Formats: sequence, structure tokens, C-alpha cells
Amino acid sequence: MRTFFRIVLTITAVALASATSAQQAEKRIALVIGNGAYQVDPLPTPANDAGLIAQTLQAAGFDVIGARDLDQDTLRRTLRDFLDKASASGPDTVAFVYLSGYGVQLEGENYFVPVDAKIARDTDVSVEAVRMSDYTRPLAALKLKANVIVLDAARAHPFAKSGQPLASGLALAEPDKGMLVAFNAAPGTVAPQEKGPYSAYAQALAEMIRTGGLPLREVFDRVRLRVNDVTKGGEVPWNASKVDTHFVFFDRAPDAPPLAASSDQVSAMRSRPIRDLGAQDAYVAALERDTLQGYLDFLAAYPADSMATRVRAIVAARREALTWRRTRVVDTPQAYWSYLRRYPRGPHVADARRRLAYLAAAFEPPRSFCGIRCNADTDSSARRTAIR
Repeated sequence: MRTFFRIVLTITAVALASATSAQQAEKRIALVIGNGAYQVDPLPTPANDAGLIAQTLQAAGFDVIGARDLDQDTLRRTLRDFLDKASASGPDTVAFVYLSGYGVQLEGENYFVPVDAKIARDTDVSVEAVRMSDYTRPLAALKLKANVIVLDAARAHPFAKSGQPLASGLALAEPDKGMLVAFNAAPGTVAPQEKGPYSAYAQALAEMIRTGGLPLREVFDRVRLRVNDVTKGGEVPWNASKVDTHFVFFDRAPDAPPLAASSDQVSAMRSRPIRDLGAQDAYVAALERDTLQGYLDFLAAYPADSMATRVRAIVAARREALTWRRTRVVDTPQAYWSYLRRYPRGPHVADARRRLAYLAAAFEPPRSFCGIRCNADTDSSARRTAIR
């Protein structure tokens, strides 16, 4: 394995020593939920995944509230109670929310599905599932030290078999200030069906949290690399962050072996042009950066490489997710007509038509319509969302 691959993927054994006094000065609270006992197509791993993450966070000094297989009323009450707990904890608090189960997206919003949900049609989603922004926005408004929202919920789901289809996976989200949002699979994609008792994502997340000395962003960057490696490219996690404060889950124990590379070495490798790396290292570098430009740089340097097909799929999904995100932000008939013109068979066609109906606009644009610039590839705000 080549140098860069070793630098970003080698994870050394780390003793789970007690957090330092500096870490203990901050309050750490967590809510961990695993929903698997669905009435239709139950999931085998969320309860185990939630238990693994809860144990890992407890070892890192978090006061953890754990729950499994919550119905709608209990799920909403549990989320409200956690908001109350976060509010009472004060500004020097790190709040961590991990939800494992089924997630769905509708019109640019992400929903977490309780185990008793009956979602026969797309119109049932907003009634039967929990819209995440209803809880993440109040959490962000508390202005805590850091908020981490992890949705291990991008899975192929059994819902909305009649009526308009739902787009796959989760919708690209922009975190509020002081918040990191992470998905087990990139926006618009779903994780492959798990074969073992734990999901690849939960195992990687627990492993990286337990690796001492890693900043928050690097934890999730390494999770993406680990999951991609374990699933042979079948699953590429995603995260976006607006957390400015320094935070580590564990300090490195004094007798722990050194990390494979210093932060300066990793930073220097990150700054190298992808074209200057070998194909394998270039692929890992593109994944580690997780930017549209990074993936395009890989394709420009290695268009015939065996990884190129995989990267082209990532680029196509990212471009569509960015375009849809920009379309929803603009939220005008012109924006939706432009999306439909660019993606006439895209995953958000039904969403665009729902919005056009809501805006009392025709599905087809007038003859004089020439389109608006919805190409999020060059939109700076959308690019910032995509990058972190």
C-alpha cells in the first residue's frame, strides 16, 4: 500500500485512558437511538449499532441516553427531552446525537422513521416520520460548544410503494453554525444491506472515536475511508461541518504508539495536487477530501483507472444532490423547471412536481422559458455545503 494510503488509513491501538481535566471541564451529553423492529422489513443491526456507539461514547465521558425501537410518540418525546437536557447543560457542552434505522427524504428535508410508521404514500411521510430539522435547528440555537448529528439511516426502505416515489437516501444538508452533520452514505445514495450483526459505518465510527487525539473532522474523514475500504466502494459516508472549536473524543495516552503520521505530514499530503499522486493514493486523496473538484481531478488524471467508474458514480450523485439543494433554496417555478430540464428522469422529479403543485405552477414551463442557473457545481454556497 502506498504512502498516502498508509498515512490516512493506519489506525493504531489506543488505550482508553480517562479524559484529561481539560476534557472533563466540558459537559458531554449524547442521545443514541437504534430502530430496527419495524412492522415491515425490520432491520437486523440498528439495536447492536446503537449499543456499540453508546458504549463508545460512555467511555469518552458522555452522559448517554440510549433507546431502541421507539414509536412515533416516544421518539418525539425523547428528542424533546434531550433538547431540554442540552438547554440545561449550558454553553460549554458537546451534544452528540446518533440515530440508526430507516431515514427518508422528502422535498429536501430528512426524516427519521419510528418503528410504528405507516408510510404507504409519499404524503404520509410528514405525518408518520420525524423531520430532523425540527430538532436540529433548536439544538443549534442553544449555541453549545459543538453539536454532532449522525444519521446512520441511508438505507433502501420499504415505504411509499404507491403514489409518487421518494428519492433514495438522504438529502444534502447544510449544518448550522457549531454543528457537524454526518450520514452513513453520501446524499442520494444508500448503504448496501449488512451481512453481519453490526453496520460497517457503526463499527468504523466506534473505531475512529476510540483513536485518541483525532480532531472531530478527522474522525469522520477516517470513517469515510474505512467504510469505503470495508465495503469495497459500495458505501461512501458523507459529513459537513461548521464546528470551529477544537474537540477530541480521547486524548492519546502517554504510552500509546504514535499515529502513523503527524498532523503536519497529513496536511502536507492533503495539499498535494491529486495529479502528482499514484492512482491508488489519488483515489484515497479524493475520498479523504470529499469535494466535487477532488473527484473531478482524479478523473482528469486517471480516466481509465479501475476506480474511475466508481468515481464517476460519486460525481453524478454529488452533482445531482447539489443541483437539487440549490433548487430547493431558490424554491421558484423557474428553479424547478430548470431542474426538470436538466434531470428529466432524476431522483427528485416527483419532489419538483410536488413543489410546482404547491406553488400553483404548471408542470411544463412556458415556451419562452430559457432556464436559470441551477448548476450548483459553481455555486459557492452549495460547494461549501458539499465540501464540509
